[in-house]
Amino acid sequence: MTDTSLADGLEPVEPTEQTGGARHLGWALVLISVAQLMVVLDATIANIALPHIQVDLDISSANLTWIVTGYALAFGGLLLLGGRLGDLYGRRRVFMIGLAVFAVASLLGGMATNEGLLLGARALQGLGAALASPAALALITTTFPAGPARNRAFAVYAAMSGAGAAVGLILGGWLTGLDSAFGFDVEGWRLTFLINVPIGLVAAAVAPLLLPESETHPGELDVPGAITGTLGLVGIVFGFTRAGESDYGWGSAQTLVSLAAGVLLLAAFVLIERRREHPLLPIRIFANRNRAASLVAMLIAPAAMFAMFYYLSLFVQQIMGYSSLRTGFAFLPFSVGIVIGATISSNLVNRIRPRYISGVGTLVAAACLFGYSTLSVDDSPAAVLASLGGDPLGADVNYWLHLAPFIFFMALGMGMTFVPLTLTAVHHLPAHDSGIGSGVLNTMQQVGGAIGLAALSTVALHYINDTGARVAPDLAQGLTQAGVDPTGVVPGTSTSYLDAAVFSASFTDGATHAFLVGAAMMLIASVIIWIFLDVKPEELATDGPEGGVHVG
Repeated sequence: MTDTSLADGLEPVEPTEQTGGARHLGWALVLISVAQLMVVLDATIANIALPHIQVDLDISSANLTWIVTGYALAFGGLLLLGGRLGDLYGRRRVFMIGLAVFAVASLLGGMATNEGLLLGARALQGLGAALASPAALALITTTFPAGPARNRAFAVYAAMSGAGAAVGLILGGWLTGLDSAFGFDVEGWRLTFLINVPIGLVAAAVAPLLLPESETHPGELDVPGAITGTLGLVGIVFGFTRAGESDYGWGSAQTLVSLAAGVLLLAAFVLIERRREHPLLPIRIFANRNRAASLVAMLIAPAAMFAMFYYLSLFVQQIMGYSSLRTGFAFLPFSVGIVIGATISSNLVNRIRPRYISGVGTLVAAACLFGYSTLSVDDSPAAVLASLGGDPLGADVNYWLHLAPFIFFMALGMGMTFVPLTLTAVHHLPAHDSGIGSGVLNTMQQVGGAIGLAALSTVALHYINDTGARVAPDLAQGLTQAGVDPTGVVPGTSTSYLDAAVFSASFTDGATHAFLVGAAMMLIASVIIWIFLDVKPEELATDGPEGGVHVG
């Protein structure tokens, strides 16, 4: 029978000078999980609000993805630094600082009046998340004993990490649809940021009551590594973004220089890490084959999931004509599926090799991504022009037939994937590397998501631009014949009638090709898992030294 209460049966932490008294592991897990849910939730909560943010702050379509990737880049690029800070100065302390920074950044984002301020707030949110998230995972590793208790704790953590994405869409849909709060008129999308403020501040305040402080370790901060690593990632993502834009492309100087600079900076990062006594990313982390396979798979798999949320949320709103709240509920099966998948995998991982659980999970997710790629709409000029009058272009797409099954089973596959990979990625790490090890794990997820979304956006924009160029003349002629000026602006937006029609006609083609490439990426992750991951269930119940138990 599935254990439905993780608090039941967990022994309290013994009283120590650090904890100041016995504390129940269940309540500590609740706090860590809520904080992790808030951090991960914010990676997707803005997805539904994107069309509203674009209109209110007049953000171009090319820069719109930076609301998502900017957060993920700052989060992923600084995670290693956050993990190291936790090792050096205490994980509870860094956890609390991260939550406070995240809350302040959320306040700034909710009050932003232009694109620059919003993107800056998103980057600051990423910094706060980079401090809090690795400390949270490391606190689980060092607080819960190896075996069933830790496996259940990791299952909850993984479920929060996965379900946070879908909960963010549901909550974002509800908040975005609001036009007032507590008697004040406010754009709903701002509430998607402001809601984090009280949660973050309260969580930071109660942390000393529930979490013991970890031991500190000697060492120094690798600032050059943090700078070169983060800027290298930004360069690559910026290059991918420029490559997909019709005004630039792969041959433009900005694209080539950005990609080259990103590669050089990452090469410099590797050299710095090899030579420093206290590196930000110890190369020894990758010496274990199973850990390396887990981390690489965790780099690839979230890339496809990020793109799924981004493009599917836009498709449901702008092509199928769903409201923001209805769009949020459309992703509810993901929350259900991720919890079921995480529960199943946490129970099976004690008896079945993680390779089989994660391997099957990635295959299921790949099949669902392929299912998304089969979406189609009537993109004839007549249908596209009718959609401008309020008849959704994707009205014939049946949610229960074409979307809901894939949303649910992809979540199920992701739940089966994340729990075993989380366990094998931090398995047998020595205590002094637990913070940096968990930082690497989170880095792979966030960086993979940011780079994946940028790369798949390049694919999508390529097909959107090609299709748009092909249908634009017919759409312009149709608008003129209907007595509509193609250059006229659609009321309530800054977009012309022709641009709106071209987007409607071409978006589905771009999104489905992005899903298809995402399915191929998920298959690559599956191949890595099946070939290189080989950990036995009994090995996960031990905390022996790295070489104490044979692993694969």
